[in-house]
Amino acid sequence: MATIEPYESALDAIPGAHPYPRSSRYHDAEIGVHTLPDGTEVRYTKRRLLPPLPEGHAGGGDRTSDTLPHTVSDGERPDLLAQRYLGAPDQWWQIADANPVLDPHELTEEPGRTIEVPLPGGFPRAATLGTGPGARRG
Repeated sequence: MATIEPYESALDAIPGAHPYPRSSRYHDAEIGVHTLPDGTEVRYTKRRLLPPLPEGHAGGGDRTSDTLPHTVSDGERPDLLAQRYLGAPDQWWQIADANPVLDPHELTEEPGRTIEVPLPGGFPRAATLGTGPGARRG
């Protein structure tokens, strides 16, 4: 019977392969290699740096065309907002990335706060307003 190669080793043999699925916030992060004194290579994910938020973003002022404002209600959580707006609770990190928070729980800890929610797929606001899963109906 053939020996099954570990997942990480199989990926190492494929140029450009990445250990994270496309839905992961680390999918596009660079993978580093640290060599231990005994020659063992240890792979690690390098820091994922975000570009600065646009002036006036998430807190008033001009908003970007690729986000929608959301006023936080009591009991909301980042994963529930991701399910509502993006269709997947594991995409909460996209909402966190669109707002100036260090801890994702800061997004929803204060009812009445307005946060930015990125539009699914990066479609311009005018093209999706009123049609997405999180569209507000008046």
